[in-house]
Amino acid sequence: MPTAGGSAEAAENLLPLALSRPHDAIASARSLLASDARAVEASIAHQAWGIGLRQLGDVTSAVRELRTALRLAEQSGRSEREADVLATLGATLGRAGRSREGLARLDRAVELSRGALTGRVLVRRADVLLVLGRHREALDDLRLAIARLRRSGDQVWEARSRNYRGFIQLALGGTKRADADFAVAEKLYAATGQEFEYAEARQNRGLVAYSRGDLPSALRYLDEAGRRFATVGVAWPDLAIDRCGVLLAAGLSAEALAEMDQAIAQMQAEGGTATKRGELWFAAATAALAAGDPEAARERADRARRLFSAQHREWWSVRSSMVQLESRYQSGERGERLLRRVGAVARRLDALGASEASAAHLLAGRLALADGRSRTADRELELAGKHSKDAPPIARSAGWLGKALRAEARSDVRGMLAACGRGLDALDEHRLTMGATELRALATGQGAELAELALRDALRRDDPRRLLVWGERWRATALGVPPVRPSDDEQLGADLAALRDVVRRLDASPDPSLDKERRRLEKAVRDQALRAQGGALPGGAARLDVDALVEALGETVLVELIEVDGMLHAVVVRDGRISRHEVGPLTAAAVEVERSRFRLRWLAHGRGARGQAQRGPSLEVLGARLGDAILGAAQEQMGDRAVVMVPPSRLQALPWGLVPALADRSVNVVPSAATWLRARRLRPPADRRVVLVLGPGLSAGRAEVMRLAEKYPDATVLADGDATAEKVLRELDGAWIAHIAAHGTFRADSPLFSSLRLDDGPLTVYDFERLRRAPYRMVLSSCDSGLAKPVGADELLGLSSSLIPLGAAGILASVVPVNDPATAPLMLALHDNLQAGQSLAAAFAGARAEARGDPVTVAAARSFVALGA
Repeated sequence: MPTAGGSAEAAENLLPLALSRPHDAIASARSLLASDARAVEASIAHQAWGIGLRQLGDVTSAVRELRTALRLAEQSGRSEREADVLATLGATLGRAGRSREGLARLDRAVELSRGALTGRVLVRRADVLLVLGRHREALDDLRLAIARLRRSGDQVWEARSRNYRGFIQLALGGTKRADADFAVAEKLYAATGQEFEYAEARQNRGLVAYSRGDLPSALRYLDEAGRRFATVGVAWPDLAIDRCGVLLAAGLSAEALAEMDQAIAQMQAEGGTATKRGELWFAAATAALAAGDPEAARERADRARRLFSAQHREWWSVRSSMVQLESRYQSGERGERLLRRVGAVARRLDALGASEASAAHLLAGRLALADGRSRTADRELELAGKHSKDAPPIARSAGWLGKALRAEARSDVRGMLAACGRGLDALDEHRLTMGATELRALATGQGAELAELALRDALRRDDPRRLLVWGERWRATALGVPPVRPSDDEQLGADLAALRDVVRRLDASPDPSLDKERRRLEKAVRDQALRAQGGALPGGAARLDVDALVEALGETVLVELIEVDGMLHAVVVRDGRISRHEVGPLTAAAVEVERSRFRLRWLAHGRGARGQAQRGPSLEVLGARLGDAILGAAQEQMGDRAVVMVPPSRLQALPWGLVPALADRSVNVVPSAATWLRARRLRPPADRRVVLVLGPGLSAGRAEVMRLAEKYPDATVLADGDATAEKVLRELDGAWIAHIAAHGTFRADSPLFSSLRLDDGPLTVYDFERLRRAPYRMVLSSCDSGLAKPVGADELLGLSSSLIPLGAAGILASVVPVNDPATAPLMLALHDNLQAGQSLAAAFAGARAEARGDPVTVAAARSFVALGA
């Protein structure tokens, strides 16, 4: 049997253990209670047991243990023991949504305590006040607590008080003060071995990074916190909530929604505190709203609001009401009634100091404009436009949008354009903090409305030069700089190699366990890429220099297609003159694109060659319709010159060679004029290396590559087991010409996993992004290798688009599946023209002109596009 002294020492060690390792604390408490412990030690054991249960989400059992601890503390006759248990019970009741009872217990604990103990009680009272959104009162308690705890040398409780204070400072917008408190708390937790709370501090550092707009750092902090929580056996709902916020800011709404669905399912299965239930439903509502499901958002926000109202948590309740109102607006509701409700909620959010206040005023301004209430709109948009210079870039951009809408309503064109420019500058700053191409592309979606305001003004003025400049301002900007390699590039390489092996084995024999491993590895690869840190560009983001563009074009004609309010406009740059031509509805153009792609796919399977009856219009008729739908009168402006085509992202999968006006000329297709200008300035490598790659399973491709090897006797040929990812990447890096004949796969669900099939498995976009420099010219003799997914404002994610920022001046790729035997003669003719000194686009135009007669061969020639310059 333990001695009284040993029992007391064991009991005192339990309380720090309960927050650090709750499972161990509960086991030790049970062991102590199994002995003949005195009332004081038994009270401590039950208190530690209750804290451990609370940390693990079982609040009902936790309250029961704490009531037992309180009864034993009262029996001991020690007021400090009673005060400490009262404080723990009060904080737990507050977290359970019983805030009035919890505060009453905490007030009594303050009366009974003295010295450092008062500091510990004040920290727990501040926790309940924080839950209620009573931030100023909580700060007052924490200021007193920190002073007392520092004087007494109580490092653990000083750390806790700083952690709480940092969280409140963050809620009030003080990121610098918050980070300073979290940093001190982190050091103190590490010094005292508080593993759980150290993880919580790392999580909070992630929140600071998120508040500053540094999303890659935020994700890394939250990942580390998650690993540390898992080490101590805790599933922490706050982590899911914080991850949801960061994912939404990154534009990853589907991932945020999945995160919250999983957290809610776990909460419903395992239980949890009433306060966390409300917060989880609130986060789930915001995720559903961002994912475009207003009905689900409204239902979830209503659940959250009812929980918060019952718990007397006004700060949370009002924020939930705002999500409900936004979902009503997103569902199409308008009118005076909604305007009054949004205005009232905006004023309450102002009073509470909530960050959502600006968005509420912006929504009220929109509603007032729609209802013709100019004075109300002016007032609300003025409030929406206010932001701190220290606010993160996304918040500043939203503020500039409010200013732009207000200026437009006042017919202040100059002010509107200035606000649009400043808002897009802020989003440039936000975008460049991210190293991943995917995040940069998604981030542009937040600037779409700012760009549209300026584009509408250019149309009203009938100013084609201004239309071109603003059309370029937020188009394909993610491709303007190369992606940043993750800091742990070796781990990324290992995961990609493992993924290739798994996919290769899956192709040979489907296996559910292998498919599960594939999904795990894909998540690991994508997560590493998303956490890559960006960096500011010297001089900021690049802007299109129209004069430099005109000079570089020379005799070439540029046609940029710009969509404004559903209508397609062609801006033509020829001989220094810029003109605009209205084409027609974008939806009509999209229909013609799909009709053409369908026919080319049908012919790719050899149906036309086998004498099957022709279905529908001929390729010639389809091509003429396509030209009218996407170019209209602009076709008459091109003469017989080379052309640079700049389509919107929604029309990127367009077989340009099918259009009669383009069929026999050199056509370069680029996602933006600025991209073409950058590609044109690239210099070919001094080393004229040629690399030929043959993937497995291509009988026609073998003849194609072997014939090309005869044309390039010094070429490096990788085939028959040598076409492995590492060898191919090593040879491609900085090559002059690379030709890859391999099966291609476009992944619409996750475009950066689009791939070319090599001997050891798929070579994905993530592999290509590890190149120091892409080949100067690259020919992808593969199905769907030119496809990309439209994301953000006007961005593309896919296999060929990933090569543009890596230094590829020209890429030949297909936008539909192709017939392999029919493709081989086209590729041989292409290389004959390249060896004669022609550019890639000109060489392809010549090869395309030779493809006559056989409809399958003609279809193959029309299925490829030349990208770049």
